[in-house]
Amino acid sequence: MSSAAEIFLRQLGASGVEYFFANGGTDFPPIVEAFSRLEGSNTRLPRPMTVPHENAAVAMAHGVTMITGQPQAVMVHVNVGTANTLNGLLNANRDHTPVFVLAGRTPYAEKGRHGARTRHIHWAQEMFDQAGMVREAVKWDGELRQPEQAADLVTRALSVAMASPRGPVYATLPRDTLAADAGSTTVREAPPPRPAAPLPDPDSIEQAARMLAAAERPLIITSAAGRTREGFEALTAFATRFSVPVITFWPRFVNLPADHPMHLGYEPGPLLAEADCVLVLDTDVPWIPHLQAPPTGCRVVHIGEDPLFARYPMRSFPMDLAITATPAAALAALSAVLAPLLPEGMPALARRAEHYGALSARQRATWKASVATPPPGPITPEWISHCLNEALDDEAIIVNEYPLRQTHCPRTKHGTFYGQSTAGGLGWGFGAALGAKLAAPEKLVVATLGDGAYVFNNPTCCHWVSEAHGLPLLVIIFNNGMYGAVRNSTLEMYRDGAATKTGGELLADLKPAPAFEKLAEASGGYGERVADPAELPAALRRAIAVVTEERRQALLNVVCEY
Repeated sequence: MSSAAEIFLRQLGASGVEYFFANGGTDFPPIVEAFSRLEGSNTRLPRPMTVPHENAAVAMAHGVTMITGQPQAVMVHVNVGTANTLNGLLNANRDHTPVFVLAGRTPYAEKGRHGARTRHIHWAQEMFDQAGMVREAVKWDGELRQPEQAADLVTRALSVAMASPRGPVYATLPRDTLAADAGSTTVREAPPPRPAAPLPDPDSIEQAARMLAAAERPLIITSAAGRTREGFEALTAFATRFSVPVITFWPRFVNLPADHPMHLGYEPGPLLAEADCVLVLDTDVPWIPHLQAPPTGCRVVHIGEDPLFARYPMRSFPMDLAITATPAAALAALSAVLAPLLPEGMPALARRAEHYGALSARQRATWKASVATPPPGPITPEWISHCLNEALDDEAIIVNEYPLRQTHCPRTKHGTFYGQSTAGGLGWGFGAALGAKLAAPEKLVVATLGDGAYVFNNPTCCHWVSEAHGLPLLVIIFNNGMYGAVRNSTLEMYRDGAATKTGGELLADLKPAPAFEKLAEASGGYGERVADPAELPAALRRAIAVVTEERRQALLNVVCEY
């Protein structure tokens, strides 16, 4: 006989789930027994991986998925474990990342059933609605109510997770139900069906094409077109063919090669102020309305799998047209309709290409000149970013939780940069980098973290995971001894206020900073503190050699000011 737990694991494996990240509890015995019973069989199973904090486990699943595109599983301990997943689930939700989070649930049976309650916590940890904690952060939630439903629950959850737009799902697994006989339940030996992504409406594409064809100063703003390689390639081809400048505002992916002549940087303000048609491509916040806006009469088209971002309570950007489609599908359709309206060799396109190409080149030259020599005072984030750019090859993967300056560390290849979700849940970068390394073991993976973000990443847990699971990566801490976002927001709001007189550091100050490099050493890694700008390039070379040649993790604690 097969238990529900065995069927559940087998269905995960058959569905293409490669990893089962877990931080266990007293609800896990049926899962442990199932893995043990199935060991050595020909059954395809996800690889079980212990991750001793739930936030790190969800971030690792997120990291694997952003590299492979395939959903991964995370299992945590009942309600208390679920509570620790919420930050990661919010990140995955806003980033359209299909993570399958599983949580044990207090056994229903108090006695007389295999798996019934045997610890005092089995009463205290029961909730009236455990899934209610995460319901707003997931697309779907369910529970294994009958052992015969084990395979169907997996199929249902993963189908919903992978439907457009993708996102996380959640299910609870009562211990006694998991341990029960699944009867004649069979495993579906193929991945569950995935509904196709929506295709753009032809009439809407015609309207958008006419708007773009009539525009003299069109502009594309995107943050996530490069979520897929198809989106990256489609945007690159479209910007090239029609000479449309692109702003990558708060980019979370490489959306367009940073050296592309139509790449006009990361701030929409100057070009937005003069645009007469704006294409908002898979971007929830294309500009900050309190600070910037398109001019009167500018036409605005929003494109995305959810162009309205319907789960955002308030979002009121101007919108003349909304098109539901992936960036790749929409740009391909737009290009086909626009091509005869703007034929190649058209003088207006040539002038636009020349103008924006020159502007792009001047912009890149200015950024490069600003870091031609080490700063005379403290290390700056721009100098760290520049030195990192000089040290890395084009294939290295950077996972950034806020501090990296892309102006000084430009990435040109798809899949070589991943940024923090727009949800802003701290504690994502280190775990996501570990997941990226797991999915791309041949690549050098670098996590760039602020000191506050590093602390949120449960660093003791993450360094242990790196050592225990053989995932050597390079961690760079931009250590300015404070929550920079908190201080900067205070100074922006109260430029002449009382808080400004003390530098706005109240409730943002993190000094004295710990010797972060010692945490890497505690898990067999290499750690180094760097405070001299001139020493940073050599320190980076040493750290990269440790990771790539010795196959050990390395951490640079870079003391800087910003």
